[in-house]
Amino acid sequence: MEIQQLSSRYAVRALIPADAEKIYEALKNHTIFYKYHPPMVTMKSILEDMAALPPNKGYEDKHYIGFFSRDTLFAVMDLIEHYPQYGTALIGFFAMHSNVQGKGIGSAIITDSIAYLAQIGYEKIRLGIDKGNPQSKAFWTKNGFAFTGEEVLNEVSSVFVMERNLGYLP
Repeated sequence: MEIQQLSSRYAVRALIPADAEKIYEALKNHTIFYKYHPPMVTMKSILEDMAALPPNKGYEDKHYIGFFSRDTLFAVMDLIEHYPQYGTALIGFFAMHSNVQGKGIGSAIITDSIAYLAQIGYEKIRLGIDKGNPQSKAFWTKNGFAFTGEEVLNEVSSVFVMERNLGYLP
């Protein structure tokens, strides 16, 4: 995967532990997300997220990436290739700086990412949203994702699984 192809509008690059402070600055005011997905972001939680892998996956399949306007990081995505099965991409995390939310930028990133993933042969994208989070539900529904009916319990809440089939593009 060529992660730079995930956006035609913004610079995209892999994020590394040295970027943790930039990530923190981009996410620290994302209060709605962290209300439903506690605790609030910390430098430690960023480093843990960067290292987290789903079962039976290696770092060659994980892309913890940042979207930049000029040199400013404004969005972060954790993308896992071929999970939970081959042909499915998992968005483990997608969040944007609060200053750019509600302006269509997140949808533009997701639209570009969907187009690229479909182009390179992915059949669907999966993700989870925290139970009760109206902002996440509205965003992902607007971007063509639908609930699968699966609910996964974690240590703090429930996550509803959503999916988008890439066999068709609007």
